[in-house]
Amino acid sequence: MAIFEVLMLPFRIAQGVLSIIILGLTAYVINSWNGILWWESPSQVNFLLFCSLWTLLALVYLVLAPMRFQAAAHKYAILAAEAVTMIFWFAGFIALAVLLGDIRCGRWGGVCRASQAATVFGAFEWLLFTATTVAAALHAFGLGSSRTKQHDPAIQVQPQV
Repeated sequence: MAIFEVLMLPFRIAQGVLSIIILGLTAYVINSWNGILWWESPSQVNFLLFCSLWTLLALVYLVLAPMRFQAAAHKYAILAAEAVTMIFWFAGFIALAVLLGDIRCGRWGGVCRASQAATVFGAFEWLLFTATTVAAALHAFGLGSSRTKQHDPAIQVQPQV
């Protein structure tokens, strides 16, 4: 059994926990921005909130499909879900980091610090999804498996007589 197969459930748990943490942080930032500052919250924070919700939905598919619904757990569908989620997290944490840039938190310290924390947790979430995307790609393309590959007899060329 490959190392990624053994670590997949702990990775999924970590992805879920980080997603819930980021969901709470971004919800706090959005609520504070809309309530206290009287402006609309930045789209970068809104996108990170979307990434958290998307991840929770993707994790439901990524955990339940291989265990309960094998017909829905096609290896390329799993790879697509992993890759899209990884790209979302990369775009989300980079966009929020660029927005925050070199600002000084000053008067709005709590909201600013929560945004910074969401950015850091988003980077860790991206790293986790990068690892699971690599594992899914290795599985989808038949690499990294310790099992010996058998040649499919249906594909063999029959000698002409």
